[in-house]
Parts: sequence; C-alpha cells; structure tokens
Amino acid sequence: MSAHAAPTKRLALGDLAAKRDAGEPIVMVTAYDFPSAQIVEAAGVDIVLVGDSAAMTVLGYDSTVPVTIDEMLMLTKAVRRGLTRPLLVGDLPFGSYEASDEIAIATAQRFIKEAGVDLVKIERGGTTVDRARALVNAGIPVVGHVGLTPQTATALGGYRAQGRTAEAALAVIDDALALQAAGVSLLVVEAVPSEVTAALMPLLDIPVIGIGAGADADGQVLVFHDLLGIYAGGAAKFVKRYADLRAASVEGVAAYADEVRDGVYPGPEHGYGMPEGEAARLRELIAGR
Repeated sequence: MSAHAAPTKRLALGDLAAKRDAGEPIVMVTAYDFPSAQIVEAAGVDIVLVGDSAAMTVLGYDSTVPVTIDEMLMLTKAVRRGLTRPLLVGDLPFGSYEASDEIAIATAQRFIKEAGVDLVKIERGGTTVDRARALVNAGIPVVGHVGLTPQTATALGGYRAQGRTAEAALAVIDDALALQAAGVSLLVVEAVPSEVTAALMPLLDIPVIGIGAGADADGQVLVFHDLLGIYAGGAAKFVKRYADLRAASVEGVAAYADEVRDGVYPGPEHGYGMPEGEAARLRELIAGR
C-alpha cells in the first residue's frame, strides 16, 4: 500500500482480529521518536511498537536491560504525537513489572495515562503469565512475547533461536497458550524455527506477530533502524534491509562538512539581506556610538 493510499481511520483491536480471520497480513514496526512515527504512519503500517530495543538503537546501551521507565515513556510520548491510524504498543522495560501484579499494573497505567498507548507488551511465560492476567483483569490490553525474549537473553543462552528441539519447542508453545489463557490480545513470537510457528498457529485464537519466526504468523514486525539500515550494530539473520540510510546519512553529512571547510556553504542563496539602505544606516549607527 502506498503512503497516498493509506487509510486514516484509527485502528482498533477488533480490526486485528478481523485481519486475522480474513487472512490479511498484519504489519508491525518499531518507532522511537516523532519523525519515525510520522514515517511509519505515512507508510500505512497497522501497529507501532515502541520497543525496548530503543535501549540499543537510540540510547546506545549494549542491551535492552538498562533502559528505564522514564526513558521509555519519553520515547513513547514522542511517538504518540506522530501517530493517528496505527495501534500503539508500549514495551514495559526490564524490572518494571516482574516483581508483583501491583507493580506491573502501576507501570502499565503510566504508559496508558502518560503516553497514550493502546496496549503494553511484556516478555516471557512463567510468572509473566500471572502479570499478564493481572493486567488484563485491570482492564489493560496486553501483548505477550515468547521465544527469544531479549530482556532475559542471558538466561536463554544469548541472542539465539529458541525451540530448536521438540522439548524446547513445546515449552515455547506452552508459554504461548498460557498467555492466551491469561487474556493477552496479541502475541509476538521471536526467533523460533518456522516449524514451531506452524505448529502453534492452529492452537491460538489471537493474532500472532512473528519476528524471525517464519511466514505462518498473522503478521510480521521488524525494528525500524534494522529494516532501514540506520543501526550500525550487527543484524539478526531474520532482518532484511530495505534501505541503507546510514550510508546515505554519512555521505550527506560528509558532503556538508566538505562544503563548509571549502567555503562553498553557505552561499548567497542561503542567507538573508537587509532592505535597501538599512545596511548603510547600520554602519552609521555603529560609527556614531
């Protein structure tokens, strides 16, 4: 869909279920500030995730773990100001929801009240299922996340595919089913073999968004900086680059720097002038001081 053809009606959760039922793929992408939100809005995506991947792509941390609630809220509020149509998902950062239902609800409420998100996302199964159920019972729509969960990547053996044995795959499926039973509205499945996603899909009634999980999911998500070639860090196997904006940006800034050093920029066309006679009057005023 071209930017000019993108519909403007704000999406609702029910629209995602309708897309799933109709077999219409759901498009999800991350964004982290007002300009990127405007870009993905114009591109006609369905869901925008302000992911804790911002910790690395925007804030320069070496993992998602250090990013704080306040940092995520600042980024999410900026994205909200740039969106009209897509659903907005706020990623609850590591340490902001795991300890108790009460802490999880309080954190999620901040994202809804202060940043205007439509849903919040939490990672893992296990005790996170209890947090998901508490959030849903508090009237907060939730996105679950199974497979590779970056907040706990160290415990999973690093940033690597999950569910590669039958037993490990069954654990991923069990987490997904538990989150569905807890009432989550949407599920992200990351970095699992395509066969796992294919086995999971008939067991779920909620939309599934894949990232490195094959083509059987109801939709796909990629990180804005990865798909546009902005982030200088290494890319996962599942990333496809649709542009090389980092190289273009470096080239543009380097050209600017060269022109400044060579005295080419700014030229006369880039400056402002005074009305006729005012420059002479200014010189007289200065001379008379």
